Amino acid sequence: MTAAPRRVAILISGGGSNMVKLVESMTGDHPARPVLVLSNDPAASGLDRARALDVPVAAVDHRPFGRDRAAFETALLQPLLEASPDVVCLAGFMRVLTPAFVARFAGRMLNIHPSLLPAYPGLHTHQRALDAGDAQAGCTVHEVTADLDAGPVLGQARVPVLPGDTADSLAARVLVQEHRLYPAVLRRFAAGDRTPVLLG
Repeated sequence: MTAAPRRVAILISGGGSNMVKLVESMTGDHPARPVLVLSNDPAASGLDRARALDVPVAAVDHRPFGRDRAAFETALLQPLLEASPDVVCLAGFMRVLTPAFVARFAGRMLNIHPSLLPAYPGLHTHQRALDAGDAQAGCTVHEVTADLDAGPVLGQARVPVLPGDTADSLAARVLVQEHRLYPAVLRRFAAGDRTPVLLG
C-alpha cells in the first residue's frame, strides 16, 4: 500500500518564484502535494500564481497587528491548521517567526536562504558576499529553528562570484540555483531523507 502524499503548505510574501517551482515539482511520483499557499500580504502576486496552479490560497495581512507578533501568528495559524500540513516551506516569507510558532512545526518547517550558511544570515546577503571578496556565493535550504537562519542544513547550491558582479547580478544567478535546489530538497525531505542535497 502506497503512503499518502505529504501535505505541503508554502508561505510567501511576494512574487513566489520559489513557490511556483515547488508546486510545479509536486506531481507524478513526488512524495508530496501542495495544499496551501499562504501570504502575509493580500496583494502578493504569488497568490495569483498559486491560484493559476490550482492551489488553495489564503492571506493574513500582518500590518493591522503592528508589533503584536503573537496576535499576527495566532491569525496566521488558522488557515495553516485548517490545511493540516505535514511540511511547511518558507519561500520568500519576509516575517521573522517567534520560537513558539516555530515549535509547533518543529522538524517539519523548511526555509531557503540566499547565502551559503552559516555565512551571512539575515538580509543583504549578496552585497555582504561581495564586500567580503568571496569567490563563491549560493543558497541554502535549512530546517527552521528558533534561531534565525541557524537550523540544520538540508541542501546548498554554489555559484562563482564573477568579476564585475553587483548584488543584483549575483542575486539573479543565485535565484536560478534556488529554483533547482528547493524542489530537490523537498522531494528528499518528504520521502524521509534528510541527507543534504549539494548542487554546483
